[in-house]
Amino acid sequence: MHNFAVLFLAFFALSIVVKFWLSQRHLSHIQKHRAQVPEAFSEKISLEEHQKAADYTSTKVKFGRLPLIYDAAILLAWTFGGGLELLDQFARGYELSPIYTGILVILSMMLISSLLDLPFSLYSTFVIEEKFGFNRTTLKTFIIDMFKGATLALILGVPLIWVVLWLMEQALELQFWWVYAWLILTGFSLFIAWAYPTWIAPIFNKFSPLEEGETLNRITSLLKRCGFNSDGIFVIDGSKRSSHGNAYFSGFGKNKRIVFYDTLLESLSDDELEAVLAHELGHFKRKHIVKGMAISFATTFIGLAILDWLMKAEWFYNALGVSTSSTYMALLLFTIVAPVFTFLLSPIMSMFSRKNEFEADDYAAEQSEAKYLIHALVNLYKENANTLTPDPLYSAFYDSHPPAPVRIANLAKH
Repeated sequence: MHNFAVLFLAFFALSIVVKFWLSQRHLSHIQKHRAQVPEAFSEKISLEEHQKAADYTSTKVKFGRLPLIYDAAILLAWTFGGGLELLDQFARGYELSPIYTGILVILSMMLISSLLDLPFSLYSTFVIEEKFGFNRTTLKTFIIDMFKGATLALILGVPLIWVVLWLMEQALELQFWWVYAWLILTGFSLFIAWAYPTWIAPIFNKFSPLEEGETLNRITSLLKRCGFNSDGIFVIDGSKRSSHGNAYFSGFGKNKRIVFYDTLLESLSDDELEAVLAHELGHFKRKHIVKGMAISFATTFIGLAILDWLMKAEWFYNALGVSTSSTYMALLLFTIVAPVFTFLLSPIMSMFSRKNEFEADDYAAEQSEAKYLIHALVNLYKENANTLTPDPLYSAFYDSHPPAPVRIANLAKH
């Protein structure tokens, strides 16, 4: 067995063991604290609500172990099991150009992977979410969303894949093809970020301008105080799919939208809504969006440079069960094996994200009153059945937001 295959399998096994160990820690920690509401929340969340959150989280974590094993088996089947080799030989039988052969292979793998993942998505939506009273998605809506997503992926993805594969095919003439690919991918990401609020999101949801009234006046006043110009303040029909609530802003430049879930408007007061929006504006004012994009672009740059090196190495293909080197197979292999090597970096990204959340909370406390954001967060924890007692190490790996007690304690200092 090639040294790289051994290295890959070692990281692969380590990631599986760590994920299972973290999930067990998380489950044990939640069950240990299930019988009592944390003191900071004892007057705001009932024991019944606390236990519902514990049971909801535990159910999702336990269920998550099944696709973890399943996905691991599928990854091994694609590589060492010869799945990609078989798919490649099948596509080559059509005698297309390398680029179109590559598109056929990539789309075929994406289709097969989506079908293999479908049972888990169905179970999560129609069994787990239904059991805990969150699901409002009908089977019809689920199927329509799936086909809309697939169509959008084809319309936007195929041209992008074509361009990237064409640049990879020119590697002999274009020594730094990966720099050009990076520029195109960066431009594409910026275009999607700009187009998402106006052109993409409305494909899946209905967006209505927030009605005139006290709520709109409060929000407009906050936006003026914060110096934030938007393309509008909208309400999304999130209740069509779930009872979970949220708020966000998307886009950049002049094409920015403030969006509230209709479920959120039903559960929070105007003071609380203002505090939640101030938190979201904090991400903008503290340049978290720009910093996040910069990190993403830098990561892509490094990844493409590594891909340029690997695509020229015959051992890269052979070690992962592919007999014939090609640009598209290099791209596929790199895409599916890179997460195995980068998993242990997850705490770094989570730490960066949690730091941003603290800064956004601090900004919200400056622009509104901290107590209203605390009230809003407690309501959201309660309505969304978010556990108040996550395992600290599990949270450090996976959670983009600070644990509830830590976050509330930070806000209480203001």
